[in-house]
Amino acid sequence: MSDASIGVGVLGYAFMGRAHSSAYRRLPQVATGLPLRPRLVAIAGRDTRSVAAAASRFGYERYVTDWRELISDPEIQLFDNCGPNGLHAEPTCAAAEAGKHVLCEKPLARNADEALSMWRAAERAGVQHLCGFNYRFVPAVRLARQVLEAGDIGEIHHFRASYLQEWGATTERLWRFDRETAGSGALGDLGAHVIDLARYLVGEVEEVSALVRTFQPDRAVDDAFVAVASLAGGALATFEATRLAPGRKNSLRWEINGSRGSLGFDLERPNVLLRSRGECGFTERLVTEPDDPFMSWWWPPGHVIGWEHTFVHEIEHFLGAIAGRNTVAPHAATFEDGYRVAEVCDAIERSAASGRREVVVYR
Repeated sequence: MSDASIGVGVLGYAFMGRAHSSAYRRLPQVATGLPLRPRLVAIAGRDTRSVAAAASRFGYERYVTDWRELISDPEIQLFDNCGPNGLHAEPTCAAAEAGKHVLCEKPLARNADEALSMWRAAERAGVQHLCGFNYRFVPAVRLARQVLEAGDIGEIHHFRASYLQEWGATTERLWRFDRETAGSGALGDLGAHVIDLARYLVGEVEEVSALVRTFQPDRAVDDAFVAVASLAGGALATFEATRLAPGRKNSLRWEINGSRGSLGFDLERPNVLLRSRGECGFTERLVTEPDDPFMSWWWPPGHVIGWEHTFVHEIEHFLGAIAGRNTVAPHAATFEDGYRVAEVCDAIERSAASGRREVVVYR
């Protein structure tokens, strides 16, 4: 492990703030040859009692209630934005302009215009930037990318994916249901993940035709969407997401069909890659061998890892980019990737409103 450290400031202490903080703490314990040792300088949140408790629990040196204090702190070189979507653009752009490397959770912004401004700010500042599409760092997903790059399933014909959850029927007043704060509902929260996986595994989204629905009374964001898309290279794609699927806790599934075989994945069985060779049906490949992606860090073959480990992989990769050991792309999502997903999401909303097929235009 390198003796060099990097000061980290995190905005947000709830769901994603906990996931990222846990990963920073875990990294020095498991990653071999860690390029930079994360130093947890400060965590920011609006509620003093809650953010103080989070700072104590995760070992931050201090806490603040104004994110601007993270930006002005000279001991922080990496700004990690785990706040609500409406708090992504301004703090992240400010951090980049202050010369700090920036990691921002997905969706990168509430819409493509905001996402474009963030990408441009990070590029102008010359800092490293990563958008938190953590499912790129599931070992089975990374193995699928390797299979596809080798051409083992032939010409790709279809990508289909769904992301289903059940909790959207709640009557609680959550920021995720507020359009000003969230930007969109299931589309940006869940759909962004499957769109990014389509881009990462198969190709760029070129056209979409979509339906978007809000079923809950007086809700300002979508509860569900379905879309058909064409991808670069000629493959067809279907995307579906909802937060109103009783019985589905966190069900992300995708399948890719090629001329010589197929691949499949289910996040509720994250260590398994499904594979079909020709017409022989599917076999299960347990992705836990020492030479499988990321598994050299973890346990003996057959000992599975889970969702939280994707953040450990992702942050280690980002620290490598900051240290100059690797680049963020293509395996992690840059702000450009986050922006391009936002353009697809915006096109889906336009298609639902117009009733027409929409071309995705990337600026």
